[in-house]
Amino acid sequence: MAAHRRSRQRPVGGTTARAAVTVVLAGAATAAGFDGAGHAAPRPTPSGADVDRLYREAEVATEKYNGVKEKADSARRRLRDLQDETARAQARLNKAREALGTVAAAQYRSGGLDPALRLMLSDDPDAYLDGAALAERAGSRHHAELGRVRAQLREIEKLRGAARVEVRTLTARRDELGRHRRTITEKLSAAREALSRMSPEERARITGDSLRAARSAGGTARDAALAQAPNARAAQAVAYARQKLGSPYVWGATGPDAFDCSGLVLAAYRSAGVSLPRTTYAQIDAGRRVSPSELLPGDLVFFYSGISHVGLYIGNGQMIHAPNPSAPVRVAPVDQMPFAGATRVV
Repeated sequence: MAAHRRSRQRPVGGTTARAAVTVVLAGAATAAGFDGAGHAAPRPTPSGADVDRLYREAEVATEKYNGVKEKADSARRRLRDLQDETARAQARLNKAREALGTVAAAQYRSGGLDPALRLMLSDDPDAYLDGAALAERAGSRHHAELGRVRAQLREIEKLRGAARVEVRTLTARRDELGRHRRTITEKLSAAREALSRMSPEERARITGDSLRAARSAGGTARDAALAQAPNARAAQAVAYARQKLGSPYVWGATGPDAFDCSGLVLAAYRSAGVSLPRTTYAQIDAGRRVSPSELLPGDLVFFYSGISHVGLYIGNGQMIHAPNPSAPVRVAPVDQMPFAGATRVV
C-alpha cells in the first residue's frame, strides 16, 4: 500500500507545479487587470437617446404610480367612511339592546304567569284586561325592537364585510405602489449614472433648461398667448404654468413648488377652478379632442404612444411642461416629442 501511494506522487518541479504557477499568474492578472489596460471591454458611453429612454420609462412608471395612488386614496376614504358608519350602527344597536333589556326585566318582574291565571287571581278583572291590552301592545313593540336589532346586526356585518374588502384592496394597492416606486427609482438612478458618464456638452444639451429663453420672450408674447386662449379659465391655467417656470420636477408632485408632468397641468387648471384627473391616461379624455392645427393656449398636448407625457400649450408651437428630474419646468417646442393627441378641457 505504501508503494502504491508513492507511485502516485509527482515531482515538485513537474507539470502540476507549472500549471499551478500559471493559474496563480492568471489570477493575479485578473485581480490587477494588468493596470486595467485592454483586458476589460470598455463600457459604451451613453447617448442622449439612452437617457431619454430611461426618463421615459420612469415617467411611464410614474403615471402608473399616480393612477394607483389615486385608487389607493379612494379605497382609504371608503374604508374610513365604512368604519364611521359601522361605529354609528354599533351605537344604534347598543341602544336597541338596552331597550330590549328593559322589556325583558319588566317581564321577569311580572313573574311570567299565564294570562288566564292572572285574570282569575286579579281583584279587578276590568283593570287587568286593560293592562293586558297594554301588555300586548308592549309585546308588539318588543317584537319590533327584536326585528330592528336583527336588521342592525345584519347591517353591521355587511359594513364589516365591505370594510374587509377595502382593506384587501388597499393592501394590494400598496404592494402595487411599491413595485412602481422601485421601477421609478431604478430608472432614475440609471439615468443619473448615464448622465455622469456623458461629455459636458451632451449633458448640457439634456439638462440645460429654457427658463431664460422663456422669460426673454417678454410680456408681448405672454399677452398674445392669453388673448388667444378660448376662455378665462384656460388663460388662468397658462398664467399659472408661466409662474412655475424653473420649478423642479419631482415624480408624484402636484405643486405648489414641484411637479411631474401631469401634476403641472392638474395644478394649472386647479388654479382656474377646474378639476382634472390625476394621470395622463385619464387627462386626455377630460375634454374635447382637438387636432394640432386647432391648438389654442390652454390645450393639453400629449406625447408618446402610451400617452405618458403631457404639456400645456401656450401658442406659437410652444408648450410649458415638466420634462424630467434633470430639467425644471420649462418652455419647449410641441414637436420636440412624438405627438399623441390634444384635448381642450374648457
